[in-house]
Amino acid sequence: MHKNFLFDLDQTLLDFHASEKKALGIVLTANGLSYSEEIYRDFKSYNKSLWLQLEKGTITRPELFTKRFLYVFSKCEGDSSALDPLKINSDFIKAMSVNGVLMEGALEFVRKLKADIPDSRIYIASNGATINAKGRIASTGLHRYIDGVFISEDMGVTKPDPAFFDMCLERIGEPRESCIMIGDSLSSDMLGAKNAALQSVWFMPTGNVEEAVKEYDINYCAFTYDELYDVLVRWSAKR
Repeated sequence: MHKNFLFDLDQTLLDFHASEKKALGIVLTANGLSYSEEIYRDFKSYNKSLWLQLEKGTITRPELFTKRFLYVFSKCEGDSSALDPLKINSDFIKAMSVNGVLMEGALEFVRKLKADIPDSRIYIASNGATINAKGRIASTGLHRYIDGVFISEDMGVTKPDPAFFDMCLERIGEPRESCIMIGDSLSSDMLGAKNAALQSVWFMPTGNVEEAVKEYDINYCAFTYDELYDVLVRWSAKR
């Protein structure tokens, strides 16, 4: 039996916001619209609220993609009347897919994890667009250490739905107790692990950590990659 590490992607291994910021500037300026730090901050905040709605099942993916760009158009100077928000969204995702940015120390961490823990396998378990996620994984070299990628767009279901994790486990083909979920998000990663009865590590926790650990039945917390490495070594030794 392997030690199966299910990693969230964004803000766990890859710096989503750095890629997002660069790609948004590329697509807006290419279409004659203004771009600024304020526009990015507004987009980032509104986009986060939409993803939370998607996790709750109150909007669809096409609705999310349409709404976020209609919103950002309203913040930009320039004529957006002829722009198709879904086309701009597609261009945005493509721009992100070739502009992956690693979290500092992430590549060294996964390399060490694979080298030091016998029978370890690293999987990505992420909400998002497939071309975006897989492109950024490849553009950063992270793909050399990944044994499988599970993306919500492909799966047809979104974290924290337990069906997402059931599909991951079916494809991994090993018992639930051989898997552990690692991620930064309470609402998708930690709640998803709780819903699916998986062990979990909350990475780079913020806010009231003690309260969140109780609410989401979190097994471990790690504030740095060094701490996360130690946690996963200890967890693996029990398997």
